[in-house]
Amino acid sequence: MLDFLDFLRNNPYPGRGIAVGNRRVYYFIMGRSANSRNRVFETTEDGIRTRAFDEAKVTDPSLIIYHPVRRSSLGLIVTNGDQTDTIRDMGCWRRALMTREYEPDAPNWTPRISALLRPDGSFELSILKREGDRCLRCFYSYEGCSEGEGRFLSTYQGDGNPLPSFSGEPLAIGMPEPEEVWAALNSENRVSLYANVNGQVTLFNKNLGD
Repeated sequence: MLDFLDFLRNNPYPGRGIAVGNRRVYYFIMGRSANSRNRVFETTEDGIRTRAFDEAKVTDPSLIIYHPVRRSSLGLIVTNGDQTDTIRDMGCWRRALMTREYEPDAPNWTPRISALLRPDGSFELSILKREGDRCLRCFYSYEGCSEGEGRFLSTYQGDGNPLPSFSGEPLAIGMPEPEEVWAALNSENRVSLYANVNGQVTLFNKNLGD
């Protein structure tokens, strides 16, 4: 099992990441450009959304403003884009993601990563990424995790130009405390972190001084 904190400390730019475990869910965003870094998480009635920290500095909202977390009849949906709404609206995890693909941000072609935590503790993970000129759609199902364990997906393997997409199956990790995760993320590139521990939500926002 991977030491999640060491992994984050030694990876300056995993991009956006989702970790799901036993009664714990983490979602973080990082940024290299001024547009990507100009964001905060804020709570909504059914989850959270991203919003611009300084509206005057927004250059392109299309891939940075969305609802990363929403509760639905399926369970808790967590994603790195507007596919959150596709899953919620269609009411079917796999069918919804079969209608979507990686983000149109050449040359990176950022993967879409998604998670669904069901009420019984089982969960699903998915990554939609570019392979050649096609979309590779990968789906992973878990009956749950032991206490202190989880699975992790990120958009990128690390920094680069273009950015290398995440490769392989979701990583088996230990699930540390929210404050430890936030501290382990690269201080230059981290933007926001959503932490849900036993239903208690905590938000960390660099632009708000967290």
